[in-house]
Formats: sequence, C-alpha cells, structure tokens
Amino acid sequence: MWRAFIIGLVTALLCACSKTPSEPVFHAQGNPEILSEWNILSVDGKDLRLSGRVVPYDLNSALFSDYAHKLRTVWVPDGQMAEYNDTETFAFPVGTIISKTFYYPRDGDTDAVLKTDDNTAQRLNGRFDLSEVRLIETRLLVRREAGWAVFPYVWNAAQTEAKLKRIGDIIPLEISGEDMDTAQFSYIVPNVNQCSGCHATNATTREILPIGPKARHLNKDYDYDSASQNQLSAWQSLGILGPISILGDAPKNADWTDSAQTAAARARAYLDINCAHCHNPVGPADTSGLNLEPDAPHGPALGICKLPIAAGTGTGGRDFDIVPGKPEQSIFTYRMASTNPAEMMPELGRSLRHDEGVDLVTQWIAQMDGRCDRG
Repeated sequence: MWRAFIIGLVTALLCACSKTPSEPVFHAQGNPEILSEWNILSVDGKDLRLSGRVVPYDLNSALFSDYAHKLRTVWVPDGQMAEYNDTETFAFPVGTIISKTFYYPRDGDTDAVLKTDDNTAQRLNGRFDLSEVRLIETRLLVRREAGWAVFPYVWNAAQTEAKLKRIGDIIPLEISGEDMDTAQFSYIVPNVNQCSGCHATNATTREILPIGPKARHLNKDYDYDSASQNQLSAWQSLGILGPISILGDAPKNADWTDSAQTAAARARAYLDINCAHCHNPVGPADTSGLNLEPDAPHGPALGICKLPIAAGTGTGGRDFDIVPGKPEQSIFTYRMASTNPAEMMPELGRSLRHDEGVDLVTQWIAQMDGRCDRG
C-alpha cells in the first residue's frame, strides 16, 4: 500500500494539470542526436515535466557548478533494481538512465541569470515554469551492457530541445546576485572525454561510474509532492533499490550549507562531493597523496601539514596543503579561490570562484589546532 502511495506521489510531480508523458526509451547502442529521443523529460513551451516512473532526487551536499541549479533524476527499467552498497555507487541494472539538467533562474526580463541557492526540489513541487528559468544542458549517464555511457546535451535558446554536443560547448552568460555586480563568464559544457575523466574514479580500471547515487549522498528526506520521505526508503518503496540491512545505520553526509552542523562535518562533505572522485587512494589524482573521502583520517593524507606534489604555481608560494589555524597560508584555500586554469581546483566544472565554499574551508582550517614543522 505504501509503495503505491509513493508511486502516486512521484507520478504527480510536474503534472498537476497535465498528463504524464510515457516512460523513457532506453537506447542500447548509438548516440541519439537529441535529448527527446530518450523521453526522460518533456517541454511544451511553458512547463517541464518528467516522464513516467522518472524519479527526481537530491544530494545532502552537491557539486559546485558555477552556481547552476540541478534537476537530478533516475529511471530504472520496470522489474529491475539497483543493488545497495554502504560506501560505493549503487550497482544499477542495464537500461538505467540517470540525468542531470543544469539551469539558472532568470533575472527578470534581462538576459542575466541569478546567483541563488538551488531550490530545485521546491520548484518541482507543482509547476516547473520555463519562463522563470534558463535551461543550459542535460547530461545523461546510461547503463549499457558494456558499462556506463555519457551524453552531454545542450538546450537551444527556445528551450524546446537539447542537442548532443560530444565535443562540449562554451556558453557565455551574465550572472547577478545581491552580493555581486553582474559578471560575465563562460559556462563550460564538458566534452565526452572530460565527463569520462571525472566519472572514472579508479585510475586503474578507468570504469565510468555515477558519483552522486551513493548512500551517504542520498540519505536525506525529499519532498515528494505533499509528503516527505527519506530517499533511500522511497527508492526501496518504488522498487528501484534493493534491500538495506538497517536504514538507520546507512551513512549520511552533512549538508555543507547547514550552519547548525559543525564546520568540520560540512567541509568534509563539501570536499567529498567536489574533490574525492579524483582525490582518493585509487583515483586519477592518487599521485597527489591526498585522500578527501569522508573516512580519511585527520592527518597528512587529508592535507594537514602535507607538502605538495607537482603542484607548480598552484601552491601560490605556500608550503603546505593545510596549515592548522592558518587558512591564509594553506594551498587548499589558494587553489579553491583561484580561477586560473593552471592553478584552480577542481580543474574542471567551474569558471567562477565558489565564495561560499572557500569561506567554509577557510573556517574549517581556522578552527584546527596544531602546527607544521618545516623540518
């Protein structure tokens, strides 16, 4: 009975006055040229709606992408389900389609977009009005027999269709907010190789995997229409996630924007989702010696009093990745604040400085006790 109730709630999302589109279409091979061929979502000139059994979801802490908002969805073929794992990405069945649509709220009638907190979940609860947003791109991760395939689609100006851009794209934008004047920047749509590079979290196997669908990122409540439920529980109720031994024991990352939580918990969650897909013991940046996963111990592997390896000008003339109590002397804050492609971290996925993220890591380092000896 509860499963039927949740299915009804999800189906009601985005279609208050309209019929929900039919289910997605899984393409086992080939490179569909337009997004609509997958039928994950549809637009009618006024509203955006999800297709049947496409489930929206959110993360406790999300990757920064130049202040873009993100509509995340998952669709699993009927009768199949993902295999739960406490620490790793869930093992999804062949036919699964994961989507992430990047968009910005519009700044009134101007061409500028707004720098605001991501309120996608609230926007979905009812009517996703296309007149209020600018759709930028939709990225798909599709589970085929040979593994995960990536597809970046860029929306046209009319917001009627998105076209496959395997070579990526550069979209000039203006962004404005209460704490800044209108600024121009280039939004970078990654090419297929760049997408694969970030999602190949093991440098040896080079296997492409989703990053967000892990227990610690999904273990939070989501507002499904008029009712709120834990996402892991909802996925089980919908039949798209297999058994969890004890839901209450599932790992949970902090929400980095929640000031009620400690700076340490928030900063570690922020570094996990933004950096750990490369900076982990087997990741593409394993030669750096940094491990930014949530279970990494407090010490040199986390960057504390650690000398940089092949950082070049990225050190900013600073000696250690993290100097306890001294963020102004730490390489971490220098590279996070930089927008120089030769110095900044992360290397991909942003053109702007993430002020709030820099402030959080600065606060975390400032609260640390200890000192670094230069030997």
